[in-house]
Amino acid sequence: MKRTEAQTIGQIVQNFLHEEHLDARLDELRASTLWPQVVGYGINRYTAARTVAGGVMTVHITSAPLRNELMLMRSSIIQRINDALGREVIHEIVFK
Repeated sequence: MKRTEAQTIGQIVQNFLHEEHLDARLDELRASTLWPQVVGYGINRYTAARTVAGGVMTVHITSAPLRNELMLMRSSIIQRINDALGREVIHEIVFK
């Protein structure tokens, strides 16, 4: 048996996720869970659903005026989500 440097469980899990190409999907799930914190819980009340796939977050908003306001704030929301994650995960937000 080959001896290697000791690693923490967190490092082992991180290496496994990276080798299996699951770290990008995990970051997308984290981005989706950050939505209420980034936009605030008042705006989140009008969010029916949100999904992330391929760096594109799709958010279903139940209020048309709020959807228009969020479209104007799209780039700053993307920046705040990516800052919270520590790297660029989201590159586009689509409001429906």
